[in-house]
Amino acid sequence: MKKAFSILVSCFSLALIVSTPARAQLPGTAIRATIPFDFNVRGKTLPAGKYEIRRIADSPENLMIYNAENHQTVMFETDAVESRLIFHKGEILFHRYGDSYFLYEIWTAGEDMGRELPPSRAERRLEHESASTNSKPEMVALAVD
Repeated sequence: MKKAFSILVSCFSLALIVSTPARAQLPGTAIRATIPFDFNVRGKTLPAGKYEIRRIADSPENLMIYNAENHQTVMFETDAVESRLIFHKGEILFHRYGDSYFLYEIWTAGEDMGRELPPSRAERRLEHESASTNSKPEMVALAVD
């Protein structure tokens, strides 16, 4: 009886561990954030405001960002990026060049895998210009709601 109980507890624990990350990765699960500055995504400038980021379909590569105030939507592709740390709270990271912000990475709470956006032409141009002056972009992190 004791062995059967141990097996049952082990199976339940394994099911819980496996289902939690899968639930967090489901399409439709939105990450919400208030972004206090204008920023660029895929060559488009979006105004400061309240945003939702979610997967478009079953593929984790394709995401969309939606402005809840003016209903503007931008779809974009991402690449997987891994961290040595597990983020306890979700974060959205931006590269900042002067007054220009570029969405860079998106991290979900409890995950060690995030999504990274390839740099746009405008960001690559600013990166090239800053490299000539031996400066690097500032990293700006915002917690998700």
